[in-house]
Amino acid sequence: MFSLFKKKKPAGPPPFWKTKGLGEMSREEWESLCDGCGRCCLNKLENETTGEILYTDVACRLLDTETCRCSNYADRKRFVPECQILTPRMVKKLGWLPSTCAYRLISEGQDLYWWHPLVSGDAETVHYAGISVRNRVYSERDTDDLENHVVGWPK
Repeated sequence: MFSLFKKKKPAGPPPFWKTKGLGEMSREEWESLCDGCGRCCLNKLENETTGEILYTDVACRLLDTETCRCSNYADRKRFVPECQILTPRMVKKLGWLPSTCAYRLISEGQDLYWWHPLVSGDAETVHYAGISVRNRVYSERDTDDLENHVVGWPK
């Protein structure tokens, strides 16, 4: 007799981001959490009166605006001293991390979105979903007028 229903594949172990805290992850696991959106590489302005962080559509000069990856990741602090290198401890302190950021989501006990490459299996889904900064930003090499580039979409 044939069944009309497909049998479910046996579930494997849960993915590492559901079982480990940020501080427990290997270097490879930690790095794989970056979805390649490029949002954290946007220049931000802080309102001196309110402390509010304002996002701009101007990206760090090292961000490759097509791939949304750092063009010199290993040596970025040498070229951009103000670059924030994320650590598990820092994630909770950096209120400007986008709400979609995997590091932030995991630190808050949430799951990754469907478009995250670890979930979808495809590094392009972050771009297809419209989450990344691809085709939406200028390089800071091309402008120094941040006040006229404030945007609301990265939040």
